Amino acid sequence: MKKTQSWIFYAALLVLFWGVWGAFSALPITLYGYPDEMVYVIWAVVMIIPAAFALRGQKFDRRPKAAVYGLLIGLTGAGGQLLLFNALSSGPAYLIFPIISISPAITVLMAMAFLRERLPKVAVIGLIAALAAIVLFSVSSGSGGADSGPWLIIAIFVSIAWGVQAFFMRKAATIGVNDATTFAWMAISGLVLTPFAILSMGGLPMDVPWQAPALTAATQLLNAIGALFLVMALSRGKASVVAPTTNALAPVLTIVVSLIVYQTLPSVFGTIAIVLALLGSTLMVYSDERRGEALLKASPAVKKTPERTNVAG
Repeated sequence: MKKTQSWIFYAALLVLFWGVWGAFSALPITLYGYPDEMVYVIWAVVMIIPAAFALRGQKFDRRPKAAVYGLLIGLTGAGGQLLLFNALSSGPAYLIFPIISISPAITVLMAMAFLRERLPKVAVIGLIAALAAIVLFSVSSGSGGADSGPWLIIAIFVSIAWGVQAFFMRKAATIGVNDATTFAWMAISGLVLTPFAILSMGGLPMDVPWQAPALTAATQLLNAIGALFLVMALSRGKASVVAPTTNALAPVLTIVVSLIVYQTLPSVFGTIAIVLALLGSTLMVYSDERRGEALLKASPAVKKTPERTNVAG
């Protein structure tokens, strides 16, 4: 398979794995009452598998800067995961994941504030669409029914955490930190937060059916392997093409699968919000990745490293 075509294969696998994961990620909580903190713990352990694979044949960057950025990326990603599982315990996946997809808005705003970057028109349109989506999600949530609940605020915090994570990913790429190192620090950070998750539960749950941890491991393996496919796709294709494509299609598949399986339709406001969120996210990711590629090309001192969107933790 040619390198120019192989990214499509890995991107398709990413969309499949993350789309299905998103639709079924709440099942252990809803079917068996499994604590969302335990879902996080199992996710953190499962992340070791793709991290080990990513490090094969790659050099682990031992520079202090790489460690600092790695921890910042990992902790914001893992913290977002912990909040995500809490949101999924009370809210519908077909609405939560579109909200989280707005995270590039946070990255864009941070670039404006800290890097004094000017936004291209495409990013401005995307940002306006994302902000409009948040307003409509709020209206939808306030209308009652399946769309209402505390999950909205939690999902927004997840979006913020992953937007900050993507900002630091971009900064790490500009100093030449390779993807394998970043992925390894993400796995390490996820494990670092597991004691806090266990303490918040008051210890490991003992009176749960075996199906709960088994189902959790299966769904979170989809999550972890999907993150690895993202790294592999971005190492073979242009970030300005791969990132927007996967960022848009994975939530779409989650929405489609969720609506088919759970046979629940969002409100009119919710539907419009979903469309605006996905459109805004795609436009902002495309603009940001194009700008990132231009920065890397303009800096001869930096070894070209594919940039990435957040990798779900």
